[in-house]
Amino acid sequence: MARTKWGVSWLSRKRPDHPPLVFVDRIQNAMRIVALDICGEKAGLKRGQGLAEARAMRPGIEIIAADPAADKGLLTSLADWCDRYTPLVAMDGANGLYLDISGCVHLHGSEKSLLTDILSRLFRLGIEARGAISSSAGLSWAMARYRPGEIIGHQEAEQALSPLPLAALRLPLETIETLARVGLKTVGDLIHLPRAPLARRFGPSVLLRLDQALGFEDEPLLPRLPVASLSAERRLASPIQDEDDILGLTLQLAKSLRQSLEEREEGGRLFELVLFRVDGKVFRIRAATSAASKNPERIAALYRERLQAIHDDLDAGYGFEILRLSVLKTERYVAIQEDLSGKSDQARSLSAFADRVLARFGPESLSMLVLQESHVPERATAFAPIADIAELAVQQRLDRPVVAAPPSVRPLRLFRHPERVDAIATELPEGAPASFKWRKILYQVARAEGPERIAGEWWIDGEDALTRDYFRIEDADGRRFWLFRDGLYGQTVASPQWFLHGIFA
Repeated sequence: MARTKWGVSWLSRKRPDHPPLVFVDRIQNAMRIVALDICGEKAGLKRGQGLAEARAMRPGIEIIAADPAADKGLLTSLADWCDRYTPLVAMDGANGLYLDISGCVHLHGSEKSLLTDILSRLFRLGIEARGAISSSAGLSWAMARYRPGEIIGHQEAEQALSPLPLAALRLPLETIETLARVGLKTVGDLIHLPRAPLARRFGPSVLLRLDQALGFEDEPLLPRLPVASLSAERRLASPIQDEDDILGLTLQLAKSLRQSLEEREEGGRLFELVLFRVDGKVFRIRAATSAASKNPERIAALYRERLQAIHDDLDAGYGFEILRLSVLKTERYVAIQEDLSGKSDQARSLSAFADRVLARFGPESLSMLVLQESHVPERATAFAPIADIAELAVQQRLDRPVVAAPPSVRPLRLFRHPERVDAIATELPEGAPASFKWRKILYQVARAEGPERIAGEWWIDGEDALTRDYFRIEDADGRRFWLFRDGLYGQTVASPQWFLHGIFA
């Protein structure tokens, strides 16, 4: 766990002979110090102190307005940077981070070398940080603030906590002041007291925070990003900048993931390529597939399209030193045996094409028709972005023998909105018109089939939804139309109206 001072240390380092530097913000209708540098601490200033009092103590202090949004953005960037050590990074308020390094220590030699590497790298980035390692989040929080640089084992927790002030337990200020009034000022003063009277008098939070620091009460961390089910990483001795080098390493990482996916009988649906730049900037590039895949060449081709799509936004700077490919979402992968023609699953070639188009032009660039729960023709289908080619294959029955369908009675071209026509000499009460005028042209009806009656959807259009009678009409020149009468004679007060809804080939 690390405690940091954002812009303070960076500004202080640029001017070694500067006066005390403080950041102030309005808190409870008063300007108070929210951050300060080491010179300010040595001068007796402290966080939460009023600005007027601080000026009285040190008239020459330099004051800068706090920017909480910028601080949050920098903390988020720092959390991304910490992913190089562990994927389990959690936020600790506005000025700290928790890193769960379980299972990651052996990659850096020892806990001491890991902590030293983190703090030294942050120092070179211009950030003053304090950190500690222990067996619990509460103990690490306390050590980082009051005994930074320590590595405390579980058996040493009580001894390390005892001399620390009660603020090391993350208790509210009011509780700390109440405990101080009865002579309890350090953590050691609380450890051996009877627990029941302590909880009755000061509330259960005191015992909860004490047990969390001692490791008796579990305190799970909430990672800020979902943890990948599979990951492969490459740390480079020499940073790379060229796009072809990035793609070459991505292919190698994808090949290393293939065996794990095969053992699980799964394929990846969502991948993430994380690029760690040498100056601390982190780029996360996600690529989704429309069907489960474990083919390394296909994954690399997917990222070739993604890198070309974001080419202007990917600033390699002085190069990337770490590349990590993660599988964020997986699905069961069903192997398809090729038939005698040498073809296997028709959907997978379609999926590969769709993935490359979507990776280059975005998720809204390809759409497909999906069935809707409606019997009204213009509502029966709708366009939706392609998300799952496997599901589309099931819907279209691509994995089953194709049976010849009867000739369609619906037109190939259906208008988005039916167009009004003027019907002439209609055969009452339910017959087709003898002629009709559409777009100022008169058409003579030679043949007519129908009606096909479709009731209105009262749950959408209300109780006044009209019934439609559809007719397949052919004019004297052989052109075929799909017309309907909106409403029945006697169902509406006015005469029913006629509309052209589609054209047959």
